Amino acid sequence: MRPHGSPIVLEQRRLEAINLLSKGMFPVDVAKRLGVDRRSVRRWNATYRNSGRPALKAREASGRPPKLTARQLKKLENHLIQGPQSVGFPTELWTCPRVMHLIQKEFNVIYHVDHISRLLHSLGWSPQKPERRAIERDEKSIRNWVRYTWPHLKKKPRN
Repeated sequence: MRPHGSPIVLEQRRLEAINLLSKGMFPVDVAKRLGVDRRSVRRWNATYRNSGRPALKAREASGRPPKLTARQLKKLENHLIQGPQSVGFPTELWTCPRVMHLIQKEFNVIYHVDHISRLLHSLGWSPQKPERRAIERDEKSIRNWVRYTWPHLKKKPRN
């Protein structure tokens, strides 16, 4: 498992270990001082002896390359801002399946619907739940009813 810290921090830790070893410290003492396993210190020392300082350089964590480029993500975000109706959906509500279909149609890239929420989160979008209200709802009538009718219907406490 990869240790915590940026690649540069990890490189500095390795170089510090080599520096301490070159000053005559034992690998066990270096490991205690740096908070790492003694076997790591020995491995770094062997790598340094065999390949020199460049072998201890920082490297980005490997992993699967993203399916969408930065330019495509920007274009996707523009589509999201314009709203679902601008790309042909009947209502103004983005759902993960809708975003999945948009990505597939627009960029010819297939994402599983369960991963769309992670993608949206990485773009800074959070799930929003629309308020459910009837189209026929009349706010003025509701206010009047609550103000005038409801107090007469409400039970009064017994004294």
